[in-house]
Amino acid sequence: MARATLDALTYRYPGGAADALSNASLTVDGGLNVVAGPSGGGKSTLLRVFNGLVPHFHGGRVSGHARVAGLDVIATPTRRLARDVGFVFQDPELQAVYGTVDREVAFGPENEAVPAAEIPRRIGEALEAAGAAHLAGRTLRTLSGGERQRVAVASALASRPAVLVLDEPTSQLDDEGCEMVLATVRRLAGEGTTIVVSEHRLERLMDIATAFIEVDAGKVRALDPAAWNAPPQPVRLQPATTRHTEAWCVRVASVGFGGTPVLEDVDAGGCGGEVVALTGPNGGGKTTLLRLVGGLLAPTAGKVVRRPGRVAYLPQNPAALLHRPSVRDEVRFTLDRAGDGTETPEAILEELGLSASASRYPRDLSSGERQRAAAAAVLAGSPSLVLLDEPTRGMDARARDALIAVIARLRDRGAAVVLATHDVALRTAVADRVLSVAGGRVMECVK
Repeated sequence: MARATLDALTYRYPGGAADALSNASLTVDGGLNVVAGPSGGGKSTLLRVFNGLVPHFHGGRVSGHARVAGLDVIATPTRRLARDVGFVFQDPELQAVYGTVDREVAFGPENEAVPAAEIPRRIGEALEAAGAAHLAGRTLRTLSGGERQRVAVASALASRPAVLVLDEPTSQLDDEGCEMVLATVRRLAGEGTTIVVSEHRLERLMDIATAFIEVDAGKVRALDPAAWNAPPQPVRLQPATTRHTEAWCVRVASVGFGGTPVLEDVDAGGCGGEVVALTGPNGGGKTTLLRLVGGLLAPTAGKVVRRPGRVAYLPQNPAALLHRPSVRDEVRFTLDRAGDGTETPEAILEELGLSASASRYPRDLSSGERQRAAAAAVLAGSPSLVLLDEPTRGMDARARDALIAVIARLRDRGAAVVLATHDVALRTAVADRVLSVAGGRVMECVK
């Protein structure tokens, strides 16, 4: 029996100018079902049908029919669907309930009235399967974005759902975490769990996919996984023609939280007109180093020096930046504060493919579109120092290429760029140098 079916399902968000899903008909069976398509095309909307967030939480207009695990989605409350459907959001920050890892993973089983004696075993198994066993006992606020993503996957696994829906589950994971999550996906699919995964980086999934679903402009199509071809890799940037003087340096610096060091004796620096990429495991300290370089964290020892000029910082969670009525207003706010009257918001919005979304409320955008909106908001004008934390999270190949072009332009204007990323294609395309951040140390490495 099919685990999920959609029959002529059409859905529009409240105030939406167009249907997010249009006359979608689909059958989802067991195994690994891969969902792909451009940013803003409707992938996350489709996934949220499976657990009833669309339409119950978001509201809006809906017609047609949807059934998941034998339940009528439109007629069944989300609390009931949650017993059979596990869900991992694109933004793990949005689904955390408790402040500690163990309590967070226990939340689902507790609400399903799993016997108390059984819950510790569920927690341990789920954390192990998600590659997060070492995070047991930690508080969520001390975790990196990738570590939070692992905990979110574990939280979904702890309920042992019949259908597991994962929205960009590996977008912030290091290679080890990615392999552990994918190994768990393979095992669960083989054991009979229906897996639905939305991803932009499909290389590691398509060889084991049993179904391939494309979502574009609200249209849903079932395709043959064997017919999928990997998109071309981004072209490596030509070296900058001009290398400027040192723009930032960290000298014998240490930094930590609550007396616990994260990085020690760091010696690193970068020049204007140069792109430095940070690589390393989840929780290794990449975000901490970016914040240290940008002045958002003070060193506990040593010193940090930056040349004068504006610092543009893109955090892992773009929603933290977006508070204005429209995407255009977000960009204009940056330009006004920077006193840059030579550039209009439309220039960078066009560069990043956001012209059609300029008047939209940023928090109504898809995750990939929000990422681009946040990038536009911080990169507008002429920043002196650019700090980007997982900047291609949620971006499709076209959006990544557009961001690469913006990075190149800023670099050629003399900006110093530092980015932390697990996106190997991005790092290969833009980095002049690569720093490994792991085990509390920062070291220069071969790209």
